[in-house]
Amino acid sequence: MMPTTKNTLQKILFSILLLSAFFSCDSKKEQQPEVATNPNEITYISISHIGGTLGEYRIIKVTRDSVFAEKGATVDRTHEEWASSITAETWTRLISSIQVKDLDHIKSSPSQQSVDGIDETFQIRTPKKAHIFVNSFVDQTHYKQLQEFKEHLDNILPKEYK
Repeated sequence: MMPTTKNTLQKILFSILLLSAFFSCDSKKEQQPEVATNPNEITYISISHIGGTLGEYRIIKVTRDSVFAEKGATVDRTHEEWASSITAETWTRLISSIQVKDLDHIKSSPSQQSVDGIDETFQIRTPKKAHIFVNSFVDQTHYKQLQEFKEHLDNILPKEYK
């Protein structure tokens, strides 16, 4: 019995030493300097049109380097997707009309889906805040900048996603 006990004891001691060596290693990773971001810089915009008698939807998501669009209808279970990368210049042109300081003043309106209408929803994110607007096209004072964004976006999208 002695050799088995001795082997087991050695295995346990070896495991303890190995684990203690593993955990005592200095595992500090190099600190990556934080990238200073402007809290009012737009990082993401999405626009969706959802509703109608056929359960139609069109969702477009835009980041500083890509555009993703999807559309379909729930009644016939259709779904299509499209994606494309964009340049920094295109991103700058897309967001050029949007004034972040005005976003807190944009007013939403009630949903139109209850009467088979289609709701337009905008989501605009900055590192500081996410702004969400439903049917804000009735806000003629501030909606113009969102309308201009949509016009710039239409220049990028294929016909079937406009």
